[in-house]
Amino acid sequence: MTDLAGRTAWVTGAGTGIGRAVAIALAREGMRVALTGRREAPLRETADMLGRDDAIVLPGDLTRADDVTRMAASLGDQGPDILVNNAGVNLKRRYLHQLDPDAIRMMVDGNLTAPFLTTHAVLPAMRARGGGLIIQVASMAGKSVSFLSGPAYTAAKHGLVALSAAVNLENGIHGIRSTCICPGEVATPILDLRPVPPSAEERARMLQPEDLAAMVVFAAKMPPHVCISEILTSPTWNRNIAPQAQSVAAIP
Repeated sequence: MTDLAGRTAWVTGAGTGIGRAVAIALAREGMRVALTGRREAPLRETADMLGRDDAIVLPGDLTRADDVTRMAASLGDQGPDILVNNAGVNLKRRYLHQLDPDAIRMMVDGNLTAPFLTTHAVLPAMRARGGGLIIQVASMAGKSVSFLSGPAYTAAKHGLVALSAAVNLENGIHGIRSTCICPGEVATPILDLRPVPPSAEERARMLQPEDLAAMVVFAAKMPPHVCISEILTSPTWNRNIAPQAQSVAAIP
């Protein structure tokens, strides 16, 4: 297993939810962590939770190429050993008849353009160093189509899954690996933007941010010759199929 101590990780969407849990988990492994998100205050809160004094707070807009270039440059010529693309967005009014061009652009930029730009920004330093790991936090919405997530989110996450695979195709020869984690429902604040937000009881049965953080650490500690292309994970109690499963179980 790879020792992560002394290495650098860049975590996007680090102010809340999965990103915050990932940052804490990587810091516990001895990593210096750079924290990115639009709002500085939540990033500072995350930094205070790390138990280290070397966190780097990099607020900015990941959909803007100049912001991404600035943030990547602030990590030095060596760049990060690990990039965790976790930041993402969704809307309450998410269906085709509710979307307008600005909303579509926002959704695609937030869920695909942003991780594309950060991935592109770190690859040169990783190639020069002879290795690196990129972890893309996508979604089960990137593997199948349903009504739950809405078409813009679903299309963008399918693109993110494809981007991760393309990184491996082109850059495995440079020792660079990309792992795409596709979770089902995770109990994070973004659920409040659902047309019908889940109840507290339902959220308790979902995947938790710390579960995703453990998967990031698992992938990060794999030896450099091991590339975990995808991790597909869902709650054991999957509320989207539970009614059908209960119907089947009731059949004599």
